[in-house]
Amino acid sequence: MTIVEQALFDCRQAFADELRALARVDERVVAVCNDSVGSSNLVGFRDEFPRRLVNVGIAEQDLVGVAAGLANAGKIPFVCAAAPFLTGRALEQIKADVAYSDAHVVLCGQSPGMAYGELGPTHHSIEDLSWMRAVANLDVIVPADPAQTRAAVRWAATSGRPSYLRIPRFKVPAVTPADAPFAPRTAVRLTDGDDVTVIAIGSLTSRALDAADRLRVEGIEVRVLNMPFVDPIDTRAVLAAAAQTRGIVTAEEATTTGGLGAAVAAIVAAGRPAPMRILGIPRVFAPTGDTAYLLDHFGLTADGIADAVRELYAAAEPDGDHG
Repeated sequence: MTIVEQALFDCRQAFADELRALARVDERVVAVCNDSVGSSNLVGFRDEFPRRLVNVGIAEQDLVGVAAGLANAGKIPFVCAAAPFLTGRALEQIKADVAYSDAHVVLCGQSPGMAYGELGPTHHSIEDLSWMRAVANLDVIVPADPAQTRAAVRWAATSGRPSYLRIPRFKVPAVTPADAPFAPRTAVRLTDGDDVTVIAIGSLTSRALDAADRLRVEGIEVRVLNMPFVDPIDTRAVLAAAAQTRGIVTAEEATTTGGLGAAVAAIVAAGRPAPMRILGIPRVFAPTGDTAYLLDHFGLTADGIADAVRELYAAAEPDGDHG
């Protein structure tokens, strides 16, 4: 059984459960949404804490501004909205009211990437990582599974910092080891290997593990790193991968202009040049179709990752550092 054929779990449910658990022990925790109680999985929160849910309606700029005001009043607001509208419509407020003001606001982008595939480019959230990484003083977190989602919610609630969390819509397998750390600048090594490194985030992490399993049969040992913090990223793990393996493949459900691949490439170019392949969505509007179709369309599958690894493995001769 491959990784992607294992039992699947809902990160949105993990997010909702953890948020309610936090609210039970900390009265400062509040939720703010844009008429998205159902799609943000906040029905249980609303029922349990009706006075701690603020629904501003379909007004994303107000959504973020209200949250910043609540943070200034000592609350810990979790801002819940579909990722394309939270990041696109309210980018100025995210920059000025949250990040520049250093407000402890947790921005929760629901259904990111191409989760709303059938609704077309207006509902795809593939630019959000590029946008959010461009804003100073904003941590960018992409959980890979429910365990990491719960860890992200707990960390964000206590960090005292502005942060952006991606909360996946479609179900994913569990990939995070029980003892895995969760902290800024801390990658999670999921497999060992000295041939090629794959650095993956979110929904692509399980596909990277599946690719590594297939390649192992061919005699190619792949180091799979999960990078839950896209910013601040684990620079040491990236440089070690560049020095110890033949090259790096990055995989993300986002545009390649400014997300994970761009972050890794900047580190590699400055610190330890190595061959790379950046898998994601090029600078195009994705077509309309369900999520599985779109991931396959852009090669964001185990086969696509494996092909990129094979290409790097064949093209890059190992030098003295790689052994």
